[in-house]
Amino acid sequence: MILQFAKTSSYNPRSRSTPLKDLTATSTELVASTSMWDKTCGSYFTAVLYVEHWCEEHFKSLVLGSPDFSLLEVLPQHIEILVSAVTQINEPDSLYGIIQSNKLSLQIVTFEHEGNWGKALEYFDLQARSEAEMHMGSCSKKISPEHSQQAVHLPVCTPEEELRQRKPYKGLIRSLQQIGCAHVLDLYCQGLSSRKGRFQHDSEFIELQYEAAWRAGNWDFSLLHGGSNSHTSSQYKRSDHFNENLHSCLRALQEGDFNEFHMKLKNSKQELLLCIGHASEESTEYLYSTVVKLQIFYHLGIAWDLRWTATLSSHAEIQKLISEPLVPSVDQLSLLNMEWSCILKRAQLHMNLLEPFIAFRRVLLQVLSCVDYTAQHLVESSSILRKGSRFSQAAASLHEFKFLCKKRGEEHSNIYWLGRVEEAKLLRAQGQHEMAINLAKYVSENYQLNEEASDVYRLVGKWLAETRSSNSRTILEKYLKHAVTLAEDRKATDKKSIARRSQTHFHLAHYADALFRSYEERLNSNEWQAAMRLRKHKGEKTDYSVKIQELQKQLAMDREEAEKLQQDRDNFLSIALEGYKHCLVIGDKYDVRVVFRLVSLWFSFSTRQIVVNAMLSTIEEVQSHKFIPLVYQIASRMGSAKDGQGPTTFQFALVSLVKKMAVDHPYHTIFQLLALANGDRVKDKQRSRNSFVVDMDKKCAAENLLMELSSYHGTIIGQMRHMVEIYIKLAELETKREDTNRRINLPREIRSVRRLELVPVVTSSFPIDLSCQYHEGSFPHFRGLEDSVMVMNGINAPKVVECLGSDGNKYRQLAKSGNDDLRQDAVMEQFFALVNTFLQNHRGTWKRRLGVRTYKVVPFTPSAACEMEVPMDVMELETGRLLNAVSTWLRQENNKRKAFQEVSANFRPVMHHFFLERFLRPADWFEKRLAYTRSVAASSMVGYIVGLGDRHSMNILIDQATAEVVHIDLGVAFEQGLMLKTPERVPFRLTRDIIDGMGVTGVEGVFRRCCEETLSVMRTNKEALLTIVEVFIHDPLYKWALSPLKALQRQKETDDDLDTSLEDSQDEYEGNKDAARALLRVKQKLDGYEEGEMRSVHGQVQQLIQDAIDPDRLSQMFPGWGSWM
Repeated sequence: MILQFAKTSSYNPRSRSTPLKDLTATSTELVASTSMWDKTCGSYFTAVLYVEHWCEEHFKSLVLGSPDFSLLEVLPQHIEILVSAVTQINEPDSLYGIIQSNKLSLQIVTFEHEGNWGKALEYFDLQARSEAEMHMGSCSKKISPEHSQQAVHLPVCTPEEELRQRKPYKGLIRSLQQIGCAHVLDLYCQGLSSRKGRFQHDSEFIELQYEAAWRAGNWDFSLLHGGSNSHTSSQYKRSDHFNENLHSCLRALQEGDFNEFHMKLKNSKQELLLCIGHASEESTEYLYSTVVKLQIFYHLGIAWDLRWTATLSSHAEIQKLISEPLVPSVDQLSLLNMEWSCILKRAQLHMNLLEPFIAFRRVLLQVLSCVDYTAQHLVESSSILRKGSRFSQAAASLHEFKFLCKKRGEEHSNIYWLGRVEEAKLLRAQGQHEMAINLAKYVSENYQLNEEASDVYRLVGKWLAETRSSNSRTILEKYLKHAVTLAEDRKATDKKSIARRSQTHFHLAHYADALFRSYEERLNSNEWQAAMRLRKHKGEKTDYSVKIQELQKQLAMDREEAEKLQQDRDNFLSIALEGYKHCLVIGDKYDVRVVFRLVSLWFSFSTRQIVVNAMLSTIEEVQSHKFIPLVYQIASRMGSAKDGQGPTTFQFALVSLVKKMAVDHPYHTIFQLLALANGDRVKDKQRSRNSFVVDMDKKCAAENLLMELSSYHGTIIGQMRHMVEIYIKLAELETKREDTNRRINLPREIRSVRRLELVPVVTSSFPIDLSCQYHEGSFPHFRGLEDSVMVMNGINAPKVVECLGSDGNKYRQLAKSGNDDLRQDAVMEQFFALVNTFLQNHRGTWKRRLGVRTYKVVPFTPSAACEMEVPMDVMELETGRLLNAVSTWLRQENNKRKAFQEVSANFRPVMHHFFLERFLRPADWFEKRLAYTRSVAASSMVGYIVGLGDRHSMNILIDQATAEVVHIDLGVAFEQGLMLKTPERVPFRLTRDIIDGMGVTGVEGVFRRCCEETLSVMRTNKEALLTIVEVFIHDPLYKWALSPLKALQRQKETDDDLDTSLEDSQDEYEGNKDAARALLRVKQKLDGYEEGEMRSVHGQVQQLIQDAIDPDRLSQMFPGWGSWM
């Protein structure tokens, strides 16, 4: 078979010289064979692999071909195969890159994929009507007028045609089932069952009927159908009669039929295990769903013992039906709930897998007569379904819940009010904001007996604040403060109560902070300043006797308004500072957002005594590890004595915080203090060029604090100083040009440093010890460096060295020293890591594993640092010579657009071969390419927000193991690329080769959707991100603005040093003058402004992608950037 041969040859690395070359002798044969493989073997990744190869051969490039908008419903074969494959892979985005037209079948596939069953119902109905009309039309053609009086013989359809005709009707059943229309579904199934012959032997239809029956608790339903006797087409060999067996087991559990229950349970498990054994490892969707089915039967086995537990002494007693079923105890159900909770936690992001289990759990609780737990389950399931955007099913659960509460007369119980709160959340999720607020208000007025009532007041206050449908004092006093009071009445220590208290404090502080900012902006606005000048002018004219009384009244009113505004502003600031402190003391859910905002307030209003007092109180009460993410930014503010000295000054509070962090967590703090103490260690040549920020006050402050810390960690600091010195010497080690890409021996003074048992390997990552003990073995300590290092290619000749850790591992490190301030790379990596926390906390981005690859950078001086060495793909090294040649030619051409087109025509993108050649198994190939595409999307969006530039091909590496991209050399940020000699005109790097690595769908599907998800999360967390950027951008040691000299260095044409004639023209560095402008541009991006217009997330991503691939923009880039690659 042609594909079997291809599979064998493609897995052989030696055959890669002509990969898949002879597979397309006839395109029809390939498509047909691949389709057969797809449908019969379940090798979906393999099917995608070979269809993409066919597309490359057939269309002469890696594309899907032109969209098909014809009236024919038949899909092109390669599209049909890809759609069939990706819907079985359990990947959320690939489908959108394949669907190129609005054909009815493709629309239905999309709606089913999204869980939009209401729309799917409409389109299945259209499809059913079309099939009926086609069937009637074919029948009328077969009956000629002269035979109209004779017996009519309808045309005989093939099994495939019958299957196609029945498909829309079964789609209608699934849609009705998913929407929750149980009554309509029952009537519809009865109507289809009355059509003798068409659905009588359709195993899928029978399965759908049994599913509807067990979901509805209809134990009288039965069909004369047996799995072994039924006529089942090969298309349904995998149906495994799960719903029929589940219905039989639940009915036997209900009735107490021991033999029937255990026989069906055993056979069902064996059948599912047999299916898994015969399934392909590439059938991920099928395998996952089968595992869920096994979990359902596992819980059924537990349920039997709970309902029919009895002491049975003989086989005869087993044969008897137990007349009195038992109601499980609370302890028994708690164990079952723990099992359920584990499954919910593991599968919460995959609603297609989780929804059947939720429905089974509801039915099982009803069978076990656990009415109290049934009500609780209905509320919990509604919450899960709402979070999964299954609004119809969530509403159905709440409807059943309310009916159950009314039936039992529990309309004012605790669970009843919790259900009504969930109903309000569902209304809000569906866009009915006013109704949701009114319902939540109704609950808050009637539900006062429990601490959980604080959640209701918090929700009402939060929703009113978001919609601005009430005045600020009402929101603050009546709802948010009252929510805090209710939460603090019972200071329970369980996790739920702690989370509730932390959440209420956060929302109170966040709202007060928002009010403070609005008041601060108003008092600092030009309009307010103009009004103040006018009031002063009026006050000077009060000697006019005619208008003196009128002016005095106006002045009194104006003064009263100004005093009230300032008083309210200070009050809101106090509430925010106090609330943020309590939030940090109580829990850790909001640590990242709160710490950054709190530090920003401290830095911005350090001259206000109210802020300093709150800062001192926070330092005393909050655990120091919560400030570790900002240790460098906090420490860099030390040294300025502008606010005076004393125990109530900002500098005293700041040093106290740094000292507390260093005492508690020396391994996460002292390296930063040593870097500050070495702040003046720059070469004379670099000092004359003013390349680095040198602040002697900060150097002295760091040295004084290190001396003070010696009484706590003297030995640790001594060993750390020793290790830092050898890394500085290693980074500044002089090498010759001929040493490039060769190993050289280290000097004895570096090699001789061994066994520093109190110092961790500088690039290792280990968790913060909350007990502050850091016992032996809690981190790998430094045991020395290898005797030789590899000198890498580059202006500053970075050295790759292996550090020996006490854990037996060898840590590959990069020691660098040069003209770039490596503290900037450390800050940007810090920012990437914080953005990753937001992406991990969002359902959509966490499910896709979106994030920016980071690596550890530890600066020792302004110009010397140690980095975690990134495993770089060799291809990037081999492109250097070709890149130089093409760049030289492009630089000499005057017509840049024409030259760019000529280069592009002569160099085909080849990035997709990287995945074909390195990852030989189809599943591995698909997984790594998916990881690559997602990492490109996430890093592109994050890089765009912070204005990351200088993204030429040597600054974007590929991890050979994971295929994720890694960005290095992060010194050009906040759109400083526009300041280069040749301005950078694209938002991020999205050249032809970058796109080629994404496969046949290109920027559509996975890339576009992941860009939208990442940007959506960043826009949602706009305030937190702006606070983070503000803290970084105002760091006095973070010199992000490019000087003219550095701008030229970025795009120099040779590796030789630039003419030093520019040195004398360097102005003295006066801080980040353009920080406000850079921060404003970040805010505009997060607001969605592009070219002066506000865009939706989809529109903004569309604009960015279009700009990134625009040939006019790419042709104007600096030739060395490699826009043609």
